[in-house]
Amino acid sequence: MSTENTKDQENYRNEIYSKSVRAGKRTYFFDVKSTRSGDHYLTITESKKKFDQDGDFHFEKHKIFLYKEDFDKFKDGFIEVIDKVISLNRS
Repeated sequence: MSTENTKDQENYRNEIYSKSVRAGKRTYFFDVKSTRSGDHYLTITESKKKFDQDGDFHFEKHKIFLYKEDFDKFKDGFIEVIDKVISLNRS
């Protein structure tokens, strides 16, 4: 078995839940994974299709890893900022 296949199988085993959200030209992936010790963490990936001068495309990706000890602070900060943006748009 090749190393690449082993990594793919390991990533598949560690993936617990996945949700994708299409938003305009971007797609966001929210993936719950587990570590070898059984702890859960979240990866948030932004994927955007980019075209080069020849018309060929590739996907530009940015990834954030969010670990369980940061979930509450991240959630609180995220909700606060979203609520602020919503209130600003109502003005």
